[in-house]
Amino acid sequence: MTSATSHEWGTQMAGLAKVAGNRGGSAKNQEVVRRFIWEIASISVHLEELRQFWARALGISGPQWMILMALADLDKADGVPVNVVSKMLHVDPSFVTTQSKLLEKKGFLRRRPSATDARVVQMSLTDRTYKHLASLAAQQEALDEFIFEEFDDRALTEFADRLTALKNRLEKARLKIALDF
Repeated sequence: MTSATSHEWGTQMAGLAKVAGNRGGSAKNQEVVRRFIWEIASISVHLEELRQFWARALGISGPQWMILMALADLDKADGVPVNVVSKMLHVDPSFVTTQSKLLEKKGFLRRRPSATDARVVQMSLTDRTYKHLASLAAQQEALDEFIFEEFDDRALTEFADRLTALKNRLEKARLKIALDF
């Protein structure tokens, strides 16, 4: 999500929350919901800026960085299909295909047909990319420690679980509203 898109989303959601609050909902609760929405939108902007920083360190775009990160997280030695990466990133598979071809030309990843279905393209990181990522690991670890210093392991796990639950409810809400329109 770009900074402008995050801001637009935050504005729309805060506006909807305000309208809902004016229809008899708890004003205090709606104020907290609006604050929460703005905080999430702001976090999204900051995460995008961090992605851009790491991407520039490798000479690639932010979305290309996200493809590499998805592969680093998902690949268990056999490669990862394009559609799995596109679902993780919430983008169209054709976007991942186009960007992965560019990343392949730059030597960051390999693309090969699946051994079981030639229509499926498996992607994996190159040794060169693993070396690049390893060279950034100490910086990333220090940054993560700074960002999450207020959380112990248990608290961070609980927070991540709550965010996952919220993400799932938002997906259901998105589907519900899509059916209503």
